[in-house]
Amino acid sequence: MFRLTVVDSFASAHQLREYEGQCENLHGHNWRVEVVVEGRELNFQGLLLDFKDLKGALREVLKELDHSFLNELPYFQERNPTSENLAFFIFRGLEAALKAYPGVKVKSVTVWESERAGATYLE
Repeated sequence: MFRLTVVDSFASAHQLREYEGQCENLHGHNWRVEVVVEGRELNFQGLLLDFKDLKGALREVLKELDHSFLNELPYFQERNPTSENLAFFIFRGLEAALKAYPGVKVKSVTVWESERAGATYLE
């Protein structure tokens, strides 16, 4: 099994609904996103997936989130824009973006809201 990891970031604001504490107030984060994909077969060049393609797919998914107020995005109209829900949103978006690469599966997405706090979604 081969695993690739890429890291990117985006900036956005959010507020947690029905939360008792400071996070119920509008605030922002410089989110760090770590993605792991895996697969068993390498292509003729000896690559599971070109890092350029993986980074591009992640950048496309993050484009919708970057410099936005997350609560206003359709996906987060009925879901709190928590780190956990962001990780799931990015995971599913990246899965769809990588459909063109059979045998490559998204393994995990970790979203860091600070240097010391992050959430991971994995299957």
